[in-house]
Amino acid sequence: MEIVMDTDGTTLDELSEIWEDIRENYQESGNSDYDRAVLDCAARLAAEPGGGSAHVWTIGLTMMAPYLTWLPGEGVAQRAVTALEAADRTLRAHHCAHDSHPYRSHDEEGDEYLAELLPALDDETAGWEEDRPRGEWRCPLNAAGFARIALDIIHPGSVTDVPPRLPVETKDAISTLSALLHGYPKPWTDIDYEISSHAGELSGAAPADRAGRLMVVRAVTWYAVSGMVRTKSVLDDLIEAVEETLPHFADAVCAHDGHPALPDSGPDAAELGIELSSAGGRNLYEQSRIASDRNPPLDHVVCPVLMAETAGGTLALLRGRRDELFGERDTSHADAAYLRADGRLDIERLVERTDHKSWNEQYADDLALWAARRHARSDERDRAVLLLVARQAVANSYPGPPLSVVRGVLSTMRAVAAAPLPAGCSHGDEHPALRYAGFREGMAHFWDPEEFPPGAETRSPESWTCPRFAAAVAEDCVAELTGLYEDDELSDAG
Repeated sequence: MEIVMDTDGTTLDELSEIWEDIRENYQESGNSDYDRAVLDCAARLAAEPGGGSAHVWTIGLTMMAPYLTWLPGEGVAQRAVTALEAADRTLRAHHCAHDSHPYRSHDEEGDEYLAELLPALDDETAGWEEDRPRGEWRCPLNAAGFARIALDIIHPGSVTDVPPRLPVETKDAISTLSALLHGYPKPWTDIDYEISSHAGELSGAAPADRAGRLMVVRAVTWYAVSGMVRTKSVLDDLIEAVEETLPHFADAVCAHDGHPALPDSGPDAAELGIELSSAGGRNLYEQSRIASDRNPPLDHVVCPVLMAETAGGTLALLRGRRDELFGERDTSHADAAYLRADGRLDIERLVERTDHKSWNEQYADDLALWAARRHARSDERDRAVLLLVARQAVANSYPGPPLSVVRGVLSTMRAVAAAPLPAGCSHGDEHPALRYAGFREGMAHFWDPEEFPPGAETRSPESWTCPRFAAAVAEDCVAELTGLYEDDELSDAG
């Protein structure tokens, strides 16, 4: 049996479908159809806040509440809030004989079934498979409970006596940040802004939210220092936020025997931090912990002593990597890796590290800069090798060379590319090809023909030291690096 709820003949089934569409597609800005649906529902509740259909309108507004946290039309959310508050006051004055009501265990997952449940609530001929009887669902006190659930969705933490849930914006934040930290940011994500925004959230966090916000910054720090971020100000923002936060935990003491290990996965660490950055999230954490008996107690996870350690470690990592990525990168340690005891190049190691293999990515940045810096003060034979090593290491860099490396490599490559060139090559054979295994064998043989036998294809020494070959290699490298950073950032590159 269809129950008509409107003078224009709209049935409860149809209203449920409308409300469910809004619940599922709440991320709309000023949708006039959505606004009308909310205002109509709120008006009917406001007209009879204690009426016999109040349970329908409070559940309807619960379904549409996520839209009201987004960008509804002007005044729409306030009209709904006013109606819900009036209904809560009126309905809570009722008395009943029920031991409990469905709203007390109604969580976010339960919202998915409201559209299906609503039409059957007032239709005694419809099948009923719910655990709780219709009478409890229609009870004024249950309607009041759903009014408070809707209010808690619209204004998180504004009411009590309802099951905890994550704020809508928190769920969106987890989804956006998780995609970014997994390496697949959503198409509309501005990566620099997204990461910097969490620095701002930490700086402005309320005391109860501060530990969670610090955990989020810890998680995004790993991404920021990985080389994926090319903007120094992003790291500056994170450093400043942690520096401001550290004094809040500086004198912390606790009686805990130990502290739990925080997640070591970026997405997991970020999700936990965002969850613990709201009262609803913290309540959910404790509820889950009690139910599963697996997670550590909340006070251990957000312990100020643990947070002091977390802030200190995060700050040290940020400062160190900022210098490596954007400052004057120290490559003196590379001498031990790439020079023999007699001070000559360790050609075998250099050949090995210029191979285009994933395990060489970890060495690429320091190697490229080290080779570029040694180039100008080396003899002709070493210069030929070092130029090629720098070029190949740049190609191996992942996710790409940082500013500190690009500056140094560009300085060398631009100087080589700008050097005067002879009209033609003095050798009769072709220049070495850089993309094949024979290149590495050939480079070792060129550098020391007595120690390293020739490969299948041998080039003359003149082809390796040819100025025109060097210029072509340098120009190719300059083309690859140009555009990675702004000109003012590269001003030191010449």
